Amino acid sequence: MDKFKGALMVGFLRLFALLPWRAVQAVGAGIGWLMWKLPNRSRDVVRINLSKCFPELDPVALEQLVGRSLMDIGKALTESACAWIWPAQKSIALVREVEGLDVLKAALASGKGVVGITSHLGNWEVLNHFYCSQCKPIIFYRPPKLKAVDDLLRKQRVQLGNRVAASTKEGILSVMKEVRKGGAVGIPADPEPAETAGIFVPFLATQALTGKFVPNMLSGGKAVGVFLHALRLDDGSGYRVIIEAAPEAMYSTDTATAVAAMSKVVEKYVRAYPSQYMWSMKRFKKRPEGEQRWY
Repeated sequence: MDKFKGALMVGFLRLFALLPWRAVQAVGAGIGWLMWKLPNRSRDVVRINLSKCFPELDPVALEQLVGRSLMDIGKALTESACAWIWPAQKSIALVREVEGLDVLKAALASGKGVVGITSHLGNWEVLNHFYCSQCKPIIFYRPPKLKAVDDLLRKQRVQLGNRVAASTKEGILSVMKEVRKGGAVGIPADPEPAETAGIFVPFLATQALTGKFVPNMLSGGKAVGVFLHALRLDDGSGYRVIIEAAPEAMYSTDTATAVAAMSKVVEKYVRAYPSQYMWSMKRFKKRPEGEQRWY
């Protein structure tokens, strides 16, 4: 059954990739609009997350942001389908603006390992291709449940000579070894870790269990951290890649200080582009002791 589901999913992805770019976005926005208007669990999760993270919004403003977020999530899904099927250079051509490329080049020339840090904001699949066009990193990721989809992603994400590492013990070790020998890696900062692998730090108006993995690799200046995001342009023509050096506090040997600094940078970008974050993730499953679960 899983094999059939996987083949069906890959078939749908290939169909999306045949559409003109504006149609890809229109279909994605339409999917998101339906998710907004029809009862479904994703809409519930988005509402919960936004209401907790932006308590200052009145009910009307909150619902408008729910709608915009779901439509952007729909766009991210259909746009990512193209990034998973197209040749990498076709996706890279959609990057219309790049800010801070000198930061990445300086990090790569430093002689130290480079940790490219991103989050589930904008389009991380297009960002993957852009980042891999600048160096040959190991990209850290969580494998999808369907093998056919995982096989496709493994193939598409290494088109430019880079490698991928699944979020397993072996994958974690390969990423750490790459950084130690001066190579580059790419890691999302915002997946919720196991409680033993993270600590609660401020994020927007709440506390979020946040991973220690990235800060631990930077601790004491052992490697160089660089934040990267590919944000959707307002006119729908493509993306603006923003690159920023990790703040000094992320190199602290105090884990709480470093993790909080990482969370603060992600928060800054989410505040600036709130509808482009993947609010349908159950990002806040685990809560501080004594706090009621959200989902």
